[in-house]
Amino acid sequence: MGASDFQAVIGLEVHGQLLTESKIFCGCSTRFGAAPNANTCPVCLGMPGSLPVLNAKVVEFAVRAGVALGCRINERSIWSRKNYFYPDLPKGYQISQYDLPLCEHGALVIDVDGVEKRIGIRRIHLEEDAGKNIHDAGGGESLVDLNRAGVPLTEIVSEPDLRSSEEAGEYLKALRDVLVYLGVNDGNLEEGSFRCDANVSVMRRGATEFGTRAELKNINSFRFVRQAIDYEIARQVALLESGGKVLQQTRLWDPSRGETRSMRSKEEAHDYRYFPEPDLPPLLVPEGMVERERTELPELPREKLQRFQADFSLSAYDARILVADRALADFFEAVWKHYGGSAKKLANWFTGELQRLLNEEGAGLGTLKFPPQHFAELLKLVDAAEVSANAAKDVFAEMFRTGQPPRSIVDARGLGLEKDTTAVEVVVDAVLAANPEEVAKYRAGKKQVLGFLVGQVLKGMKGKGNPAQVNALLKARLGE
Repeated sequence: MGASDFQAVIGLEVHGQLLTESKIFCGCSTRFGAAPNANTCPVCLGMPGSLPVLNAKVVEFAVRAGVALGCRINERSIWSRKNYFYPDLPKGYQISQYDLPLCEHGALVIDVDGVEKRIGIRRIHLEEDAGKNIHDAGGGESLVDLNRAGVPLTEIVSEPDLRSSEEAGEYLKALRDVLVYLGVNDGNLEEGSFRCDANVSVMRRGATEFGTRAELKNINSFRFVRQAIDYEIARQVALLESGGKVLQQTRLWDPSRGETRSMRSKEEAHDYRYFPEPDLPPLLVPEGMVERERTELPELPREKLQRFQADFSLSAYDARILVADRALADFFEAVWKHYGGSAKKLANWFTGELQRLLNEEGAGLGTLKFPPQHFAELLKLVDAAEVSANAAKDVFAEMFRTGQPPRSIVDARGLGLEKDTTAVEVVVDAVLAANPEEVAKYRAGKKQVLGFLVGQVLKGMKGKGNPAQVNALLKARLGE
């Protein structure tokens, strides 16, 4: 047998930090990048006698995510203590949810090679984050930063419905997009606010029983997720093919070596000695919260993608770029309402000039100095042949820097196209007189020479020539 005789079975556990200003059980800041242990207090440090108080915003955000993912929202859920001992867990346990989570039985639809697939979501529960161990911090010692301790997390656990690393990558991207659209997570993998563990097993095709799974940790990019899963699938298949046995264990992904390595045996639920949290009552979802979140749910990325393709006749590629950022998609629609012209042309400006300037400045849409109306006005000037496409790029860059209206920039810099036909004819005649050989070639049937002549006229007009007008005048002079 070979690798093709095996089927991978994959489930993902995604931890998403909720975008609250304070932690889940205390008032400490969740701001990233603070000095080590600056965002701490007796509650998140686990000091004796300190008591947790639930942040109501955490519940609101988690319910919003559950509703968007089609989950059943349990009106009553239970807090539990998950016990384990590690330096970054100051209390020696993590407050989480086990027996009765906040959200259950949802799904997320993804597209893989143009085919839709429904990935079940088993549960979404709330928990507090642990701190961070910092190894080799100078003299070889290990230090602990507890700023993250108590940061609110949702753990979103998928069903084992994924069958390849590609499906896992698409699921992660789609889930991240949903959470960012909802405003409950910033999707930042590098800062650890969106991170993933993967449970991977293989079974022989035709089998009905799943194989022994390994849990992969330390994965902080979509590319590494795919690489880690592919490596683990190949490792398990090779083990089974050689007569070996896959052990249930937790493995770390080592991106520098491109491999997973054993960390410890995989824990079962009983290893954590879950028991009800005595310092917190059951979580009761406030009356009306679920229906309010359902009513106020924004258009989600998948629906927006389909609408952009249908309403604007955009390609899947263009639509995906625009929809990937909710603010970008909203700005596109705002500009189009004032423009009303070619949506494809507008999309090209968004994916071209706008993105280029934003990238060069390291800026976001929130820093733009011009309103949607000015963007639309510039495109209308191009459509009306009052400004050339090249000059319009210069105008746009000036708008980006100063916020001035396009018409003001065009007038101040003299970038408008020449409307005096007589003036254009003078330049056309001069170009034809200066290039008799090219004229002869054109008249002999080498029509491609026309492009050279048009370029010479536009050069002579210093960018103020209308290419369509110049083209027509040249053809008239050349006898067409």
